[in-house]
Amino acid sequence: MTTYLPTLKQLQYLVALRDAGHFGRAADACYVTQSTLSAGIRELETLIGVTLVERTRRVVRFTPLGERIADKARRVLREADELGEIARAAGRPLTGEMRMSVIPTIAPFLLPQVLPQLRRQYPELKLFLREEPTGPACEALHSGRTDCVLLALPYACGEVEVEPLFADRLFVAFPETETLPGSGPVMADDIDETRLLLLEDGHCLRDHALAVCATSELRGQAAMLGTSLHTIVQMVENGLGVTMLPEMAIGAGILRGTHIDARPIDAERAERRIALVWRKASPRERDYRLLAGVLRAAARGEDAEITDKGR
Repeated sequence: MTTYLPTLKQLQYLVALRDAGHFGRAADACYVTQSTLSAGIRELETLIGVTLVERTRRVVRFTPLGERIADKARRVLREADELGEIARAAGRPLTGEMRMSVIPTIAPFLLPQVLPQLRRQYPELKLFLREEPTGPACEALHSGRTDCVLLALPYACGEVEVEPLFADRLFVAFPETETLPGSGPVMADDIDETRLLLLEDGHCLRDHALAVCATSELRGQAAMLGTSLHTIVQMVENGLGVTMLPEMAIGAGILRGTHIDARPIDAERAERRIALVWRKASPRERDYRLLAGVLRAAARGEDAEITDKGR
């Protein structure tokens, strides 16, 4: 008896439709036409003899069985992807494709230092970057849409391997026309919490700032919420309040050309810990640790030594 198995392409189409919730967007994500994607999913339904997706003109709705099969398909695709990772891991270090998610409060400040060094030391590495908040980045990691995540701890990212990189101190930034007590590090109690400008929910730096103030009531008091650190800096420049900035952003020149002062914060949790994380038992662990070494060295303004202890 001949058994016909679903193809990886059919499973890819199904997972893309589950993620996008729209045939056109799913087709774009798979770089195929909408008719090709739709036909592939119909072939899959015919092959297994069940309806996976209820189609109407306006709504794409997965059946309960379709939901289960899409979840299983995602795991199958991740396992298939790891076959390629095993082959790459057996070859030269940091070659081939790698997908890395980076949170928005790190990407514009650290990557300009890192990418030239990576291109110089590992020219055969094709690094595809995704800038997204920590929550979606961790979800993408566990679903297999990304290979590793550059983020800031503490954050609960699930069962992952963690390679700590460096500590990133937090500074309070305020208009030059204002004064804060003393001339050195600022005590957390001296920060006017009612004037503290924060990032929107979903950015881990917001939670790190709240941890410094050791208060949860501040969530409802913030008068202004910024979509990015650059937006918040403009708010401070216009006298709308004060904010907390990571040291890497200040070092990268985010305050250049402004009339804003910044001073370190003297508090127990006035820092975030930058780290690279990846799925446990990944066959490319060696590559991720090498990448972490490059990231760590670039943050110090140094060139990482090209070493490969696994060879």
